[in-house]
Order: sequence, then C-alpha cells, then structure tokens
Amino acid sequence: RAGYARFKEEKYARQLADISGRFGLDSAAMKQFVDVILLRMVFDEDLLTDLLKPSYPNWKERRIKEFALMEELVPLLHKLAHGREISGLGEYEQ
Repeated sequence: RAGYARFKEEKYARQLADISGRFGLDSAAMKQFVDVILLRMVFDEDLLTDLLKPSYPNWKERRIKEFALMEELVPLLHKLAHGREISGLGEYEQ
C-alpha cells in the first residue's frame, strides 16, 4: 500500500512538473496552487493570476495562457478530488 501511494504521489508530481514546464511556471508554485484548491475544494482565480503573473506580465497574454493551463489542469483536479465538487471551476469546465 505504501508503495502504491508513493507511486501515485510521484505520478501526480510528474504531471504537475510537466504542465509547469510547458507553461514556463515554477513547479513548486504550481503544486502549492493545486494543493490549496484541493484543500479548500474552491478554485480561486486570484491565486491563478498570482501563479501566472511572473511568467506572463501582460494581462492579455496571461488570460490566454490561463485558459490553456486550466484546460489541462481541470481533468487532473477532478481526478485528484475523487468525485468531490470543486467550487468555482465552472468557467473552465466547458
């Protein structure tokens, strides 16, 4: 059981690192962003802005990257939430 739990945690970390790398984001900041969402079960758009702002200071570019990032993150968030609803994701779930 411990080995399987470690395997799942490593897989989750690899997925986040991969997504972070594609978007030029800090992987530790990405993990913290996702962990806060899962802890509170609430998506906070301000936290997303804070995550993206260092890499994308232009608001227009940041908005485009925000939707692209969330397109990849939403399925992972749902999987990690184990069927529980994450409030505030509606805008990104279409």
